[in-house]
Amino acid sequence: MSAEATNPATPGPVTGPAARWRARIDLRRLGRAALLGPATRDRLPSAISHVVDAHRAHYPSADLEPLRRAYVLAESSHRGQMRKSGEPYITHPLAVTLILAELGAETTTLTASLLHDTVEDTDVTLDQVGEEFGSEVRYLVDGVTKLEKVDYGAAAEPETFRKMLVATGSDVRVMSIKLADRLHNMRTLGVMRPEKQARIAKVTRDVLIPLAERLGVQALKTELEDLVFAILHPEEYEHTRELIVDNASRADDPLAEIADEVRGVLREADIPAEVVIRPRHFVSVHRVARKRGQLRGCDFGRLLVLVNEDADCYGVLGELHTCMTPVVSEFKDFIAVPKFNLYQSLHTAVARADGQVAEVLIRTHQMHKVAEAGVVALGNPYAPPPEEHAPADGERVDPTRPGWLSRLLDWQEAAPDPDTFWSTLREDLAQDREITVFRPDGGTIGLPEGATCVDAAYAQYGEDAHACIGARVNGRLATLSTVLRDGDTVQLLMGQDPASEPSREWLEHAHTPAARIAIQRWLAAHPTHEEAQGAAQETDEEPSVALRPAAEGLTSRPTTADITVDQPGATVRLAGCCTPVPPDEVTGFAVRGGVVTVHRVECAGVERMKSAGRAEVDVRWGDTTECRVTLLAESFVRPHLLADLTEAMALEGAEIVSATIEPPTQQRVRHTYTLQLPDAAHLPALMRAMRNVPGVYDVSRAQTPGG
Repeated sequence: MSAEATNPATPGPVTGPAARWRARIDLRRLGRAALLGPATRDRLPSAISHVVDAHRAHYPSADLEPLRRAYVLAESSHRGQMRKSGEPYITHPLAVTLILAELGAETTTLTASLLHDTVEDTDVTLDQVGEEFGSEVRYLVDGVTKLEKVDYGAAAEPETFRKMLVATGSDVRVMSIKLADRLHNMRTLGVMRPEKQARIAKVTRDVLIPLAERLGVQALKTELEDLVFAILHPEEYEHTRELIVDNASRADDPLAEIADEVRGVLREADIPAEVVIRPRHFVSVHRVARKRGQLRGCDFGRLLVLVNEDADCYGVLGELHTCMTPVVSEFKDFIAVPKFNLYQSLHTAVARADGQVAEVLIRTHQMHKVAEAGVVALGNPYAPPPEEHAPADGERVDPTRPGWLSRLLDWQEAAPDPDTFWSTLREDLAQDREITVFRPDGGTIGLPEGATCVDAAYAQYGEDAHACIGARVNGRLATLSTVLRDGDTVQLLMGQDPASEPSREWLEHAHTPAARIAIQRWLAAHPTHEEAQGAAQETDEEPSVALRPAAEGLTSRPTTADITVDQPGATVRLAGCCTPVPPDEVTGFAVRGGVVTVHRVECAGVERMKSAGRAEVDVRWGDTTECRVTLLAESFVRPHLLADLTEAMALEGAEIVSATIEPPTQQRVRHTYTLQLPDAAHLPALMRAMRNVPGVYDVSRAQTPGG
């Protein structure tokens, strides 16, 4: 939304399903059509003819009047607004709506898509949208409308995503519109500054692409991956493009030869089927090249076999395995056990005499539609059910709200801080595979791959899991640190003592945000005796930090920042429990020896000082200068992470004074950096830059003074 893009700049020919779904329209011609103004009431404006044709292909009897009225309102409200490319702004909502129409979105989604930027960028209000188009369209438009930076500052982007995710929890069509909106903006990113392109591409990679995967919208996901690949890795993208072009120019095509052989086998078996070659998209080719090294003809695509009935899928599989040479280790049945994102298909592979192996996907036409369009292909999930299946008490049944989304909505409520939410969201979405474990009563628990019994406990019992004392996995006693596998049966053993409490060690075994946040909240509220003593001692006996009292008129050292207090002659010390730096909101307390300790206002020590009767003193930052701060970064293990992280810090002007990298634990690494900043006001930007490094899922301030 609020797209600032120019002419389509898709970085090369996109192959595969993304190319087939992609909106192929002339935006300049569309812009001229948009400027012709609204048509008469009984006629559809020519500018939406592309949308209408695509929509009728999926819904021949759809009522098009809402689309006509939505276009008229959108065109008139956006009239005079231009994109950076010079086209009328209306071309953006039209293109976004066409993407959704081609995926098979129903009329309500398309109506909201045409209007998705009106409330954000024009004088149209949500109430007007609701009065004209109804509550569902109003909800969808509200769900995708950004929060204003003037109100939220740097937190606007994470809080906007939080708002969209919460809205998606009630109606998945909100995220469908957002994904199509981002795809069109990524297609038209060409004239933006390289650094802005990179920033948008990174958010797309870390948040939007995983969401597209989880909602099963593969047609959008694959094209977004290629566009991000071209922006963030241009050299590797160009190399991959050359590989694809070189393969396309070959005289022989082993994949086509195998496709002909498969068609012959199925004709003889009298199984009606469509066999097509499905080219891999750029990122897929790149991954295969990294895995296998030298690519061969069959590596550039896969065979897709489409049939009419579920039973025919297994019939095709049997014929291929009987008449051709199967690679048994490549067989996967996602029809009997669908993926968590609705995906269903049979996967197998067959080998030629020369050793080339062709991967084969077998599915029905309906499965293929869902595999490409995911939740978009399900139509309106909120259409009233038949009376015999009506839900009680007027509640809406949402068949598309998956377990991962429910868990995400649960933990985000416990992460009120925007930075915590943003980093935890990226961590959650970095889990690219979901497993299902079974409870003894037959119920199921959905968890990310790598989850442990600790995660299962908090997924099932919430904060009551503090009382968990053990588990049985597949009937055998197991420790809470046991990593679960898909299909395991887990019985969680709960203690009867209401005073039961989680162990600090559980944090090392907690893989899900919900478990980590719940454990951290309990530990913060129940410090050990040693921690409490340490905090009290630290409050009274802070190590001296060279800051001047207001009456002395001294200049601050280059490693600190200037601060003033309303107690002339007092010695000022920064609290090591929260390491405040400008522009943190701070408060002070008078302690022994005429010393004033300075704390961040959200520091837990502030409440302890107040309850202990310490006098609160007004303190404030003076001129912002250099400062030294210690940051903790948590990341997944990956090659070149340290180089990328230190480069990101250097680009923000931070000088590394010292660094400690702990040994990896469960593919996670903890880093501690003490940094010298030329200006303390740069700290938020530095932390954001570190979080944007791929693989880094959290950056926080140290709770003890940095060297």
